[in-house]
Amino acid sequence: MAKGKAPRRTLDSYTLRNINKTIKAGDCVLMRPAERSKPQYVARIERIEADARGGNVKVHVRWYYRPEESIGGRRQFHGSKEVFLSDHYDVQSADTIEAKCTVHSFKSYTKLDAVGNDDFFCRFEYNSATGAFNPDRVAVYCKCEMPYNPDDLMVQCEGCSDCMWECTFDSGFTLLV
Repeated sequence: MAKGKAPRRTLDSYTLRNINKTIKAGDCVLMRPAERSKPQYVARIERIEADARGGNVKVHVRWYYRPEESIGGRRQFHGSKEVFLSDHYDVQSADTIEAKCTVHSFKSYTKLDAVGNDDFFCRFEYNSATGAFNPDRVAVYCKCEMPYNPDDLMVQCEGCSDCMWECTFDSGFTLLV
């Protein structure tokens, strides 16, 4: 008679001994990449499961993609800490979690007094099969009609209240504000 899979139970939380942090569903984490030269992967924990003895803990995650990992790649308006919530789900060993992190909404990220190494922001959901984004448009804030990149300093004109940053128009000249 063949052995069946060991029953698994869902955990409300789990303490990671290697970083002395407790994780639960809904938390965002940084996960070890297969290649050490690559940046850590960002994921949101959907569920935590353990085998009957509790020694083999798995996390069901929903991956965030960095702009360079998406179809179309990184664009000028993508911030250095920008990630996209994808439709890509996976199961990983809890041992691959290296840290907890925070993925803020775009609005709350732009209001942070200081951005830490574990702070990211998300303003798009990403379909990994088609490369489609939701929403497929975002508000623009500059005369160049590019979406706001929070890494770039924006300056508000006192006369018209338009916001601008250093940008190059199609005409080839650079506007310095």
